[in-house]
Amino acid sequence: MARTSTKAQGDQKRRVDRLLAENRKAAHDYHFLDVLEAGVALLGTEVKSIREGRVNLRESYGRIENGEVFLHNLHISPYSHKGYADHDPLRRRKLLLHRREIRKLIGQIVEKGLTLVPVRLYLKNGRVKVALAVARGKQAHDKRETIRRREIDRETRAAMKQQRGP
Repeated sequence: MARTSTKAQGDQKRRVDRLLAENRKAAHDYHFLDVLEAGVALLGTEVKSIREGRVNLRESYGRIENGEVFLHNLHISPYSHKGYADHDPLRRRKLLLHRREIRKLIGQIVEKGLTLVPVRLYLKNGRVKVALAVARGKQAHDKRETIRRREIDRETRAAMKQQRGP
């Protein structure tokens, strides 16, 4: 029987995902139907800037063009210690997905009128990944209902806490 070395155990411990950016507003504006993970094709200065936490997902969205998936409006600020190399903060970035995943997305987006929304940007095994949600936009009354439910839950928790006493 082979024993796992301490180096292998250390590698397993380091594989924890590190959250870099989150799009909290997306949960308020959309119903998520499916979430999948995609790699992002980035330049070196973009990766360094992302690791510094200088990234914003708020207005970004995914689009399928010529059988490839791209992320638009993902704002990555210029790297603070740049030399001669620099990148455009709002350039479109290619998402790395398997062909069958792209075909599935095309079927969902074109037929049902859904959209691609990036939810989270994180590091996984040293690589930048994005959680991409297939989503349907919420109507105004859906947003109000979500807020109403959240307030009811908050009041219920407060009442339970008060009932238990100090």
